[in-house]
Amino acid sequence: MMTMLSIFSYSNLFLQVTLALCLYLPLSLLRIPALFLHGLHTYVHPDDVAPAGGSGGIRAAIRRPGAAAVSDSELKPRKRSKDKVEFDEQKAQIFRLKLNEPHLQTRLYFSEFQSAFSSTIVALGSFFLQNFISDPENPGDLKNGAIIPTLLGLAGIVRILFLIVKFSLERAASRRSEKQMSVLLGILGSFFGVAIMFDIIPNRILDFDMKSFDGFARSLTAILMGFIAGALYIPASRNARSFWLGTDQIRCNLSIIQCEQTARMLLYANFLCTTFASVIWIIPFSEVVKKNLGMSSSDFEKLRIWSLLGSGLLQFLTVRPNLQMYLNEGVLSWYQRLHGGKVPELDYSRAKVFLHNHFLSLVALQFFTPAALTLLFTGLSLSVWRVIPLWVLVREVGLIMGWWINLVWVMSTSANIVLYRLGLLYVS
Repeated sequence: MMTMLSIFSYSNLFLQVTLALCLYLPLSLLRIPALFLHGLHTYVHPDDVAPAGGSGGIRAAIRRPGAAAVSDSELKPRKRSKDKVEFDEQKAQIFRLKLNEPHLQTRLYFSEFQSAFSSTIVALGSFFLQNFISDPENPGDLKNGAIIPTLLGLAGIVRILFLIVKFSLERAASRRSEKQMSVLLGILGSFFGVAIMFDIIPNRILDFDMKSFDGFARSLTAILMGFIAGALYIPASRNARSFWLGTDQIRCNLSIIQCEQTARMLLYANFLCTTFASVIWIIPFSEVVKKNLGMSSSDFEKLRIWSLLGSGLLQFLTVRPNLQMYLNEGVLSWYQRLHGGKVPELDYSRAKVFLHNHFLSLVALQFFTPAALTLLFTGLSLSVWRVIPLWVLVREVGLIMGWWINLVWVMSTSANIVLYRLGLLYVS
């Protein structure tokens, strides 16, 4: 009888383990990450529209359509001719393909995206369950089950941060100038983090409780803030380009790259919600909101947390529209090169279409990163296991990081959009 009672006392822990297994197995067996990206349209240039031997199919290639592969010894300098150059428009074709699981399995870094997606969903499910089964009288007891969401949340955060840094080092995935800007923003973010954590920015500006932070914890948090600021710059710059194309700011009137009305509304709502979640922690603004809404301090704290969760959810929902706009960017480049002169130069657009298709999974994880980190840090702050030393510190760091991710994301995106508006940057 005592054995049965002791087993029953660990029911919360058992429920957490069961939920984690019940979520992870369907995510792996049913390939939910692949289904999440299923139906997006990617684009390829044909290697040979009508193969001579009649065998084989259409293959994607960077070289000019219809050109046979040649060795370096066979290459000869092309003589310039004053005669009018004839261009065969049939060889400037581009094909649109609907992505399915076999296509996605061949993309570089798809397994990394799949693991990050699955681990995030499992951790979020564990956070959600913990809010219902948690025992407020014994929050630090192992029987409470909070150790499972705490470990899953920390593991998910570490995995995503590791992958985003690994992807930022990929040579062909981003420009050298973007990598340099990431390093610069990482350094500036660390200095800004030091200003926040060591009260150089007065406490009356930002409403965070940092009484439990000692010097080492403040320094470590500032370094983490700089690290995240640098890691998020390249994804944020891509997010700005996707927003620029998705909301048709360039007025190109190309139906092939236009965003659906629902997806466009999601892009606008995501931008507004992320902005709200980042400024609601600034005391002058929060006082105005609290006064106008007539909310108590406890209700306003809940509103802040819900704003972080809402921004993370909207960022998750806009992963597909953002990724589709990223793929459409290659089509826009092809169209510009095709109609930009008397003799189209398609080598650049061919390379761009190929690379956008090749790094599809990498960019999908970059768009997924802010949503995952916001939700994981916020969930960790609400469900941290209270036996962990300095659990109050972990809870407060989770809220600071959730706010910081939204702030960095909206500021980097807004800065790039302003540069596009001024004509200093352009999509090509």
